[in-house]
Amino acid sequence: MELDDELCLCFHVSRRKIENFIQRTKPQRASQLSECLGAGTGCGWCRPFLKRLWQRAQTSPTSVHEDPATVAIEAVSANEYARQRADYRQQQDEQKS
Repeated sequence: MELDDELCLCFHVSRRKIENFIQRTKPQRASQLSECLGAGTGCGWCRPFLKRLWQRAQTSPTSVHEDPATVAIEAVSANEYARQRADYRQQQDEQKS
């Protein structure tokens, strides 16, 4: 996934926006990433990815996007990420039924 790809598909928040938000505001908890345009407050699919980005920023004094090993999300294309989210949402819908 590239920096300008959407990480939070519900609210169209890019990975770059999240990483810049982390650098700028230095949130104390991963849940505070929701202050970045509502990221993570929709379907919930992106929450594990948001948490990993936040955790990585806590352990590394360098910029999150300077390190190519930030999270496994780099290895996933935007299309594959969206497909996995669609599967996740379908499973959530089936559990509600």
